[in-house]
Amino acid sequence: MKIHYNQSGSGAPLVIVHGLFGTAENWGGQVRALADHFQVYAVDLRNHGRSPWDDRMDYAAMADDLLEFLDDHGLDQVMLLGHSMGGKAAMQLALSHPARVSRLIVVDIAPVRYPAHHNEVFDGLFAVDLTRITSRGDAEKKLAERVSDPSIRQFLLKNLYRQNGHFAWRMNLKALQRDYESIAAAPSAAGSYPGPTLFIKGSHSTYIQAAHQQAIVQRFPHAKAKIIQGVGHWPHAEKPALFTRLLLGFLQE
Repeated sequence: MKIHYNQSGSGAPLVIVHGLFGTAENWGGQVRALADHFQVYAVDLRNHGRSPWDDRMDYAAMADDLLEFLDDHGLDQVMLLGHSMGGKAAMQLALSHPARVSRLIVVDIAPVRYPAHHNEVFDGLFAVDLTRITSRGDAEKKLAERVSDPSIRQFLLKNLYRQNGHFAWRMNLKALQRDYESIAAAPSAAGSYPGPTLFIKGSHSTYIQAAHQQAIVQRFPHAKAKIIQGVGHWPHAEKPALFTRLLLGFLQE
């Protein structure tokens, strides 16, 4: 599985991993800011963006893809940043191959199983008849019947593109829905990661809760946490300058 990536900057390597329904391109602003300090690799996970599609969608497979990416690029050790589903994939890699990760940043996710909460998103995406729409506006109107938040609709529609005169999704919706239980699950790797770890939480988000503290400390004993006030699940997009400052403060310690 040769995953797609964008590379910018120079210096110590930093790998960024997006979340569910996302792509490397979602991190463009952060990549530009961080490329002044690091060699930044923003990757597309399997079944997302421009990476290949595959029937398997679990954290062991995603971590194997990331490990293969590191090997292919001669990266013996990297700083690793993951958001949401990508945060779980990053945790899986750090837990299973701790020597390959010098520092770990996990954005708004915990190493626990979450209840299903993307049903409306899947319903909305599957309701878009790609053979009949003639514009992105058509797709948004159909999506709006089930996804009320306009910012989430715009995030999802970044996956829509034209192919041979027709629209298509860059994400493999069938595989993501079929393996959703695996995506909702906790990272499967055993043991703990001994390296420096930073968890970043949005104050309005419920993804990281006080009840998750024990699971975090057990698997990441040197973890510390930062809360960005006034943001939700996408702190890197909602307060990018503050997010960058937090990252640099941790990565340059």
